[in-house]
Amino acid sequence: MKINAYLMFNGNCETAMRFYAQALGGTLDPITSFGDSPARDHVPADHRERIMHARLLVGDQVLMASDGMPNDSYDGIKNCSIALNVDSVAEAERAFKALSDKGNVIMPLDKTFWSASFGMLVDQFGVSWMINCESEA
Repeated sequence: MKINAYLMFNGNCETAMRFYAQALGGTLDPITSFGDSPARDHVPADHRERIMHARLLVGDQVLMASDGMPNDSYDGIKNCSIALNVDSVAEAERAFKALSDKGNVIMPLDKTFWSASFGMLVDQFGVSWMINCESEA
């Protein structure tokens, strides 16, 4: 069994997922708009360019996302974080720098009593991240 995060955006899902693919070194497959899906005729024309489903593969982990259904209200991404565990302090630094670009650093990367490097940020899309490296590589 695996648990995967599924993020909901408000029209910027494709931009966010392409950013994450670059920042995390992953592969997007698939990225499907409502207009390119069998749901095309069941959504308003102005919603067809929005993303129905995006899947980012990073190693053996998956992050999925959507722009949501046409009638869904959007209140932002609140009260949760994506926890990214990495194998080296250098990888923590690289991922933290990439994800924090145009975002907001909540807690800079630093050694803690539980890890060699830990930091928190909210990225430019409003997604909260916790970057953790448990021990020096």
